[in-house]
Amino acid sequence: MPINAIIAQRLQLKPTQVEHTVALLDGGATIPFISRYRKEATGNLDEVQVAAIADEHARLMELQHRKEFILETIEGQGKLTPELRRRIETSWDATQIEDIYLPFKPKRRTRAQVAREKGLEPLAETMLLKPWTSPEAEARKYLNEQVESISDALQGASDIIAEQVSENETTRNTLRTTFTLNAIISSKVVKGKDEGDGLKYRDYFDWSEPLRRCTSHRLLAMRRGEAEGVLRVSISPADEEDAAARLARPYVKRGTPTAPLVEAAVQDAYKRLLKPSIETEFAGKSKAKADEEAIRVFAANLKQLLLAAPLGQKRIMGIDPGFRTGCKVVCLDAQGTLLHNETIYPHVPQREYTKSQMKLRHLVETYRIEAIAIGTGTAGRETDELVREAGLPGVEVFLVSEDGASVYSASKIAREEFPDYDVTVRGAVSIARRLADPLAELVKIDPKAIGVGQYQHDVDQSALKHSLDQTVESCVNAVGVNLNTASQHLLTYVSGLGPALAKNIVDYRTANGPFRSRRALLKVPRLGAKAFEQCAGFLRIPPQEDYDINPLDNTAVHPERYALVEQMAKDAGMDVPSLIADADARRKIDLKRYCTAEVGLPTLNDIMAELDKPGRDPRGTAKVFAFNDRIRSIEDLERGMILPGVVTNITNFGAFVDLGIKVKGLVHVSQCADHRVKDPSEVLAIQQQVRVRVLEIDYDRQRIALSLKGVEQD
Repeated sequence: MPINAIIAQRLQLKPTQVEHTVALLDGGATIPFISRYRKEATGNLDEVQVAAIADEHARLMELQHRKEFILETIEGQGKLTPELRRRIETSWDATQIEDIYLPFKPKRRTRAQVAREKGLEPLAETMLLKPWTSPEAEARKYLNEQVESISDALQGASDIIAEQVSENETTRNTLRTTFTLNAIISSKVVKGKDEGDGLKYRDYFDWSEPLRRCTSHRLLAMRRGEAEGVLRVSISPADEEDAAARLARPYVKRGTPTAPLVEAAVQDAYKRLLKPSIETEFAGKSKAKADEEAIRVFAANLKQLLLAAPLGQKRIMGIDPGFRTGCKVVCLDAQGTLLHNETIYPHVPQREYTKSQMKLRHLVETYRIEAIAIGTGTAGRETDELVREAGLPGVEVFLVSEDGASVYSASKIAREEFPDYDVTVRGAVSIARRLADPLAELVKIDPKAIGVGQYQHDVDQSALKHSLDQTVESCVNAVGVNLNTASQHLLTYVSGLGPALAKNIVDYRTANGPFRSRRALLKVPRLGAKAFEQCAGFLRIPPQEDYDINPLDNTAVHPERYALVEQMAKDAGMDVPSLIADADARRKIDLKRYCTAEVGLPTLNDIMAELDKPGRDPRGTAKVFAFNDRIRSIEDLERGMILPGVVTNITNFGAFVDLGIKVKGLVHVSQCADHRVKDPSEVLAIQQQVRVRVLEIDYDRQRIALSLKGVEQD
C-alpha cells in the first residue's frame, strides 16, 4: 500500500486529500499557508489535520528508510529470502519489522553465539524437535576439547534455545499481550533517599498501579524521580509465574526427557532476555505516550497564552518590581520604543514611598502614559498598591506575568535590541511590551521558560520543540503581523520566512522606510516569488496618514486573489474601498458566480469574512484585573474564602490559579465545574479571570486547594 494511502487510512481522510497535501508540502508550502489558502486542493482540511498529515508522512518516510537499511543488512548476510523481503516491504508496523530483523541484527558475542561456535546448535534443535531423546546421551556426542562435559553441552544448548525463544516473533507478541492486558508499573524509594529533596516524591515511595491506568503526569513524575536517583521504577506482568508459563507451553512437551531442560531454558529466556526487552519496550512506549499528552497540554496552554488579548498600541509604563534593588521603571511609546528608564525605591529598606509616587506622576505626565504594566514577581503586589494609590486618573494598571522575562533579558535577542542597557531595563521593557502585544513579545522567549507546562524538561525535547515551534508559527500566522513594526524575531515565524529573510526584511525597511504595499516585499533581497506566495497573506500593512494603502494589504486576503475582489467590486459598480465599507453590497454578491477550478466557496467565504472586518485583531482587548487587597501570603488565607484569581497553567489533573501570592492554588479537575469535567481545558483557559473558593490550606507543604463549584463568576 502506498504511503499516502496508509496515511489516509490512519487519519480517516480521503486519499486525494492526503495526496494533494503531501504534494503541497513537498513543494515547499507551509502548514499555515496550506490550511488557509489551499482549501480547495485539500478538501478544506484545517491546520491540525494538515499538521497530522505532515507528521505521519515524516514518520512513515523514516520507517521506509529503516526498512531499506534492514533489507540491505540481511541481504549482505546472504539470508534475504523472497518471503522475508515481502514481509518487510509490506509491513508498516515498526515493532513487527524490528521483530523480523532481530535474528539477523548484528549483536555482541552472546552466550548463545559462543555455544554455536562450539557446534552445539544441532543439540539444541534435537532437544526442541525430538523431546523423547535422552538429552544426556545426545549431549555425549558433542564432547570435545571445547565442550568438556555433558553439563557444559546441555548448558550451551540451553543458551541457544533461550536466545531462539527470545527472538521468536510469536513468543514476543505473547508477552506483549500479557504486558498490554495486566502490566503493573511500580516505584520504590532508593535506600537513603527518603529525606531532603527526595521528599517531593514521597507519594511514589511505595507505589504501584496498572500501567494502562497510569496518567501521564504520574508516569512522568515517577520517571523524573528515577532520573534523579530517588526512585526505582519497574514494569512487570501482574503474575510473572503465569507469564513465564504461557511462554513455555509451545516449547515444552510435558513428560518427555528434555522437558525440564527446555522449560529451564524458557525461564532463562524470560528473565534474562525477554522480560527486560519487553519491559524496555513498554517503558519507552508508555513514556512516549505520556510525553505526547504532556506536549499536547503544553502546546494548548502556550497557544492560549500567545493569543491572549493585547492592550494594543498605547504609551505604556513598565515596572519590574523589587525590594532591595528597587523598581526598574521604563516608559515606551505606542510603537514599543524605549523613551526613558530609571529606578525608584519605594519599598524596604529605602522606603521612599511618597517620593516614588511623585516620580511616577511626573513620568506619566511627561510621556503621556496611558497604561502601566507591573510584573507579578517579588514586590509585585506592593508595587501595584503603590501605583494605584499614586493618583493617576485615566491610567489603567495591569499586573503582568513576568515568567521568562529574566530569560529574555539575558538572551542574544535582548542584547541585540538593547545593547546599551542592562538586564533589569530589558526585563521591564519586556513586561510593558507583553501588555501591548503578548504574542510579539513572548515569541522571543523559549516556550519552556514561560511557565505553562508540566514536566517540560522531562519529555522528548525534539518532539517538544517541534510541537511548540508549530504552535508559535500557527499563532503568529493566525493573528497576522504588521510588516512595518514587527521585530526580526517575530517575522521569523511568518509562513515562508525564516531568520535570513526576516533579517533582510528588517534591513530593507530600515534603509528604505515603511513598506507601502505587500508587492514591495519582492524588492527585498533573496525574497522570491515562492517566499512571497507563502508569506504575503499573513503580513499586514495598516493605513498610513501620508500614503494611500491598498485596503486589502491590511487583511488576510492573499494578493493572488486581489483581482477577484476587484472584479466583485467592479460588478457591484464600485471600487474596493467602497465594497469594504458597504455591508449591504457585499451581502448581495452571489459567490457562486466567482467559483472556478482553483477558487471554490471555502476561499470565497474566507474573503468575504475578511472584508467584513479588515485589520481587526482576532484576540480582543486586554481587561484590567485586581487581586484581593487583603491577601498577601498563604497565611492570610482561610477556608471558605471566595477570591479573584487568574488561571496560569492547565494540566490533565487540574488548573493552577494565581491569587496574587507566591503560592499558586490548584483547582482539581473534580472541582472545575458543577458538572463532571474530564479535562480542565473544557471549561478553563490560560489567563482566564475567575473567582474561586478556598477548600484546604497545607501550610507545611505550601499547597492550596481551590474550587469553582458553586462560585458565581463575573
